[in-house]
Amino acid sequence: MKDLKNIVLVLCMLLWLPVSGLSQGRFVRLETEADSLRIKAVADSLRADSLHRAAVKDSLMKAREPVLRAMRNKVEGSYNFWIYTPAGYDSKDTLCKDTPLVLFLHGKSLCGHDLEKVRRYGSIDCMERGRHIQALVVAPQNPGEWWNPDKLCKILDWLKVEYPYDTARVYVLGMSLGGYGTLDFTGSYPEKVAAAMALCGGCTLKDMQGLGKVPLWILHGTADKAVGIGESKRVVSALQAAGNDQRLRYDWLQGASHGALARAFYMFRTYDWLFRHSLKDQGRPLCKDFTITNIDLKSAYQDMNKDLPAPEVIDD
Repeated sequence: MKDLKNIVLVLCMLLWLPVSGLSQGRFVRLETEADSLRIKAVADSLRADSLHRAAVKDSLMKAREPVLRAMRNKVEGSYNFWIYTPAGYDSKDTLCKDTPLVLFLHGKSLCGHDLEKVRRYGSIDCMERGRHIQALVVAPQNPGEWWNPDKLCKILDWLKVEYPYDTARVYVLGMSLGGYGTLDFTGSYPEKVAAAMALCGGCTLKDMQGLGKVPLWILHGTADKAVGIGESKRVVSALQAAGNDQRLRYDWLQGASHGALARAFYMFRTYDWLFRHSLKDQGRPLCKDFTITNIDLKSAYQDMNKDLPAPEVIDD
């Protein structure tokens, strides 16, 4: 503000000055080389100050490296979890409240009480392998039961205070048991989920119609021997029968096994598709701009950036 006042003062002095001998109150514009140089000097000074401020901000952002932090016994009556904060994120910076949040729900093989297991595959492992996603990534650990939507909701509520995020851009994805959890949570709290992707799972809800309120992508392999494709087809049929499938897309991947779909967690397009949606979208339309095929799954790791620094892991 002080700089702005200075330049206004200089302009008033140099561009519109009273001239001796003329009647009072009359002004003429003086355009001299000296005046131009003085104005340019002030403008250059302001520009240099602006560039300096931008450089300082950029330096601070780079100093905030990505972090993966273990959260144990933080949310009463809920799960322990990992939270990944991307480079540049600071929970105390009000600008970071526009950061989206991805909720990753693992399958049965990662259940238990050893939080390290959750790093074996999925969205957290994706970040550690060199995939950069500008979002908070939250990965709870299920002790060995069906995912509980209310417990997951408690984590999101706690994070709103401790790690502010854009509540209009919360995305859920999971596989197998986590695929069930994705659909159970999304169907129970459709007003909280901007978009969801369920891989080789199903749904335990008696009333699945809440799923029709959310842009939803269901994928299942036809050769899945762990969770039969019929589980996903049952969800699709329920929404179609009710005429509630305008926001639903689904793909049955020919010959794909249960484990093959885990590769989807490592693909940019998975997150690109999710991020195309927001609770603020009028009518909450479904994005159809992306595809995921068997060929895409096979090449999921090819463009991982191994030169990106791994997030600092804090487990205290």
